[in-house]
Amino acid sequence: MQHRGRAPAEDELAECDEIRERFGSLRRALRLVERGHDPDEWQKVITIRGQDLLLFLALSRFDGRPRFGQLPLPVRRDVRSIFSTYRNACEQADVALLAAGDMERIRNAARRSEVGKLTPSALYVHESALDNIHPLLRLYEGCARGYIGRVDGANVIKLHTGEPKISYLSYPEFESDPHPALAESLTVHLQTFRLRERDYRDRSNPPILHRKEAFLTPDHPLHAKFARLTRLEESKGLFGDTAHIGTRRGWQELLSEKGLKLRGHRLIRDQSARAPPN
Repeated sequence: MQHRGRAPAEDELAECDEIRERFGSLRRALRLVERGHDPDEWQKVITIRGQDLLLFLALSRFDGRPRFGQLPLPVRRDVRSIFSTYRNACEQADVALLAAGDMERIRNAARRSEVGKLTPSALYVHESALDNIHPLLRLYEGCARGYIGRVDGANVIKLHTGEPKISYLSYPEFESDPHPALAESLTVHLQTFRLRERDYRDRSNPPILHRKEAFLTPDHPLHAKFARLTRLEESKGLFGDTAHIGTRRGWQELLSEKGLKLRGHRLIRDQSARAPPN
C-alpha cells in the first residue's frame, strides 16, 4: 500500500490465505489497516504515487506512449485507482509536460524548493536528491534525460531557470573532497536540443563547490558532516567574496591569507603560515 498508493490485489499478496483465515476476508483486513493510518499521510502516499505515474506517462511521449494494455498489470491497477481512467491520466500528464516548458513556473518551483542550492540563474541538486524536488522540476530534468540518457559520472544536476537548459556536472571527489573541483559538464538545451560539453580536468584553476550539504536532502548520511564544515567556514568569514572563492586558486589564496587549511572536512590553523594581520 505504501509503495503503490492503493490497496493490494489478492494476487499481489503472498500471505493472502493467512490473512483471510485470520481476519475473515482481505477487505476486512485492509479496512483495519486503513484505520491505523493517518488519512492525511495516506493521501500524501497517493499523491506521490500519482506524481510518479504522471512523470512516467509524460516522459513516455518521447518514445511513444504505450497503450493501456501494454502497461504491466500493477501499473494498470495504479492508474485505475488514482486516475480512474488511462485517458484522464494521459491528459494530466500532457498538461504537466506543457508546464515543464513554462520557465516562469520552473523559476517559481525552484524558488520554493526545499532541496538544492538556489542561485540567481539555477537550482543545483545532487543526483541522490532528484526524487525529492518538485514534480515539475523532476519532469523538467526528465525531458533532458529522456533525450540524452543517463550521463555517466554526472552527480550534480544544474536546472537552469533563465532558459530551458539542464547541465549534468561531474564532481568525482564530491564525497571525499571538502571543496571538489568540476571535472566535466554536459548541457542540453531543451528547445534546440543542442549539446555542449566541457572538460575541466586539465585546467589549473577549475570551479569548485562550497556548502555541499545544500545539494543533498537533510537525511543524507553526509549532510551533517558537510554542514558542520560550512558553519565553521562561515564563522571564519570565508564566504564574504563568493566570486573570488568560486575557483580552486581563489579559495586557496583566501585560506592562505587567513592562515587556515583543510584536513579532510576539518578547518584548522596552518601552523606553517604567517599569522594573518589583526
